[in-house]
Amino acid sequence: MALKLLRQTLIKTKQTTLLRRFSTAAAVASPTEYEDTEGIIMKGVKIAGRPLYLDMQATSPVDPRVLDSMLPFYLSRYGNPHSRTHLYGWESETAVETARAQVAELIGASPREIVFTSGATESNNISVKGVMHFYKDKKRHVITTQTEHKCVLDSCRHLQQEGFEVTYLPVGSDGLIDLDKLRKEIRPDTGLVSVMAVNNEIGVIQPVEEIGRICKEFNVPFHTDAAQALGKIKIDVNKWNVSLMSLSGHKIYGPKGVGALYIRRRPRIRVEPQMNGGGQERGIRSGTVPTPLVVGMGAACELAMKEMEYDERRIKGLQERLLNGIREKIDGVVVNGSLERRYVGNLNLSFAYVEGESLLMGLKDVAVSSGSACTSASLEPSYVLRALGVDEDMAHTSIRFGIGRFTTEEEIDRAVELTVKQVEKLREMSPLYEMVKEGIDIKQIQWAQH
Repeated sequence: MALKLLRQTLIKTKQTTLLRRFSTAAAVASPTEYEDTEGIIMKGVKIAGRPLYLDMQATSPVDPRVLDSMLPFYLSRYGNPHSRTHLYGWESETAVETARAQVAELIGASPREIVFTSGATESNNISVKGVMHFYKDKKRHVITTQTEHKCVLDSCRHLQQEGFEVTYLPVGSDGLIDLDKLRKEIRPDTGLVSVMAVNNEIGVIQPVEEIGRICKEFNVPFHTDAAQALGKIKIDVNKWNVSLMSLSGHKIYGPKGVGALYIRRRPRIRVEPQMNGGGQERGIRSGTVPTPLVVGMGAACELAMKEMEYDERRIKGLQERLLNGIREKIDGVVVNGSLERRYVGNLNLSFAYVEGESLLMGLKDVAVSSGSACTSASLEPSYVLRALGVDEDMAHTSIRFGIGRFTTEEEIDRAVELTVKQVEKLREMSPLYEMVKEGIDIKQIQWAQH
């Protein structure tokens, strides 16, 4: 039903000049209140139609098949899964447990090790603060990295305010941690190591299996934020030796507002709940489990199991098409982070001799970001890129292209065309680029101070 509706909508949108011909974002029910016959005006910006969507690390569209699985639990099977006295509750509870098994299967876990949450941010908070609060009498030290998601870094800073000690591991220019440094930083009172599996800004894949091996050797719990890894790279919680893993629904073509936390049962890891209430989800996460959202996340995980390899091959081809297309036409393009150990759907590029904010504003026909959706409103250069040692001017010019399941070749070609056009336009106005073309080494110039 949802797929049929999507097709009908896409056919309708082809008949209007308001929507981009090749955009996945064209699947909207009707023009919104901020659209008119001359285009779209929002936040003071006017564009001809809906932009191409290349921001898959921020969020992904819901797969129509996922929506199909969710709709009955909004319309007819709307029971509370914790109601144990009638059919409505029983069928919702069954649906929740099916979804729990679907999530568990994708990461090689037992369904009893999956706790549903509101998203990866909540899962990260439970993991970092929950573990350290539970073991606070003996464990007072946390190890994480300088490039973690903001919710992990802020949770660590919160612990520091409470008297815990936190070590922030640096990363190399490729975005990867030094395993020897990790080993050296582990202490007898280290209560947790938290390292993101796939970085949300630059897409690098940390050596999680090796990190897990080191943590097992020292008997230290290992937590990983796998929001950007789930459904995109193969995950095996036993091979990785993780004690806790944070997951998100809306990064894998599922709904927003739902996530999960994997908590190992053997050897058992304990956490202090961060929310008080009815004791749902084994007392770890109180609150009514939102059946439609959980069903959607489960369906998204099942689809990822079946289609991950195909998606990866297809997205890899699109990533190469995008990178090669840009590099063939302009120079001074740098890929941020390792190209070898990288999720293929994340391409973070810096463009030399271009002012970053101007580039983003000029690319209003392509929905991209300058980094994490949680921090892209800031005018400060990305803390992740700065941790890699990227120069401030290059960090300011970074653009993150996110490619996904529904991205088309036409969209990639259009993105290449628009990006190249805008970079060339800005470079024409750049005196620095003129000097570089004339063979002047601008790094050797001593600028006068006024």
